[in-house]
Amino acid sequence: MDAKTGLFYVFAAILLFAAFRVITARNPVHAALFLVLAFFQAAAIWILLQAEFLAIALVLVYVGAVMVLFLFVVMMLDINLDGARQGFWKHFPLAGTVGVIIALEMSYVLMGGFRDPAKFANEAGTLGTQVSNTKELGMVLYSEYVYPLEIAAVILLVAIIAAIALTLRERKDSKHQNPADQVRVKSKDRVRLVKMNPVIASPASADPANDEKKI
Repeated sequence: MDAKTGLFYVFAAILLFAAFRVITARNPVHAALFLVLAFFQAAAIWILLQAEFLAIALVLVYVGAVMVLFLFVVMMLDINLDGARQGFWKHFPLAGTVGVIIALEMSYVLMGGFRDPAKFANEAGTLGTQVSNTKELGMVLYSEYVYPLEIAAVILLVAIIAAIALTLRERKDSKHQNPADQVRVKSKDRVRLVKMNPVIASPASADPANDEKKI
């Protein structure tokens, strides 16, 4: 076993451990941190496969943006952990069945490379050694998979619009502002100028006797 194979098994073992801790950690912050660790190990495996673009995109997009935002939301919100754990064992059989089906499907797809490795080796050899994998990835995405890419983009756009719509809903326990009212506001509605005399004379006392007593 060479060094590359050994590193693959090390990264894969850490990846499986981190993925297992993501779904078993009781603290959501710890689960998010284990997910960050899983992303880093997946990026390392991509580098071993000479897919540097995918590795960098995984670290920059998911670890640098998505997980930071997720951690910020989790740490800012007051999450009821006891309520989130309710019904776990009730839905565990269905979730376990779905997980096993997904694992079998992924195993069936991935085992194709192990059943006929010579075919994939010949296909990799025909591409040449000087071809950029980033260029080849872009050509495949925008030629053969252009329609799935557009569908994924539309789904993400719908998800963004839905998230914005959920945050703009009116609730009794939250304060919000109407952007239309802010745009239509004028200066006279915000500031009122009041004219006052620079000097105001003190009012004269009605009883002179009281003034003499004060002196």
